[in-house]
Amino acid sequence: MTFGRLVRNAGTQPLSDINMTPLIDVLLVLVVLFILTAPLLVSTVQLNLPVTDGAQPNQPPKAIQVALDRAGRVYLDDILVSLEELQIRLQKTAQQTSQTEVQLSADESVSYGRVVEVMGVAQKAGLNRIGFVAKP
Repeated sequence: MTFGRLVRNAGTQPLSDINMTPLIDVLLVLVVLFILTAPLLVSTVQLNLPVTDGAQPNQPPKAIQVALDRAGRVYLDDILVSLEELQIRLQKTAQQTSQTEVQLSADESVSYGRVVEVMGVAQKAGLNRIGFVAKP
């Protein structure tokens, strides 16, 4: 019998490296799945549509220009008109097509009341689509 020291092992040490192989395998599988499913998502149903005159795209709405200068004078398409004359012309335009847009441009110094008065004439004539023109 010999008496000696017992050697103790330190045991297993934890690994300090991260094993990247499983992560790369999962990413490659995901890439393959995306490659296989992408064409399926993009494909559409092939249709041979009938041709008809009713399927024409809508024409852009007609627009007329109404302007107010510093003095509050009203111009319709660059022609000086009175409010009564403006109403008559706008009514004729509304009878032709009610979707006509009135593009209203007014000088900065024109009073709000005058602008509202011209808007009222346009609405009374039957044109409810009014756009305001401003410098960008």
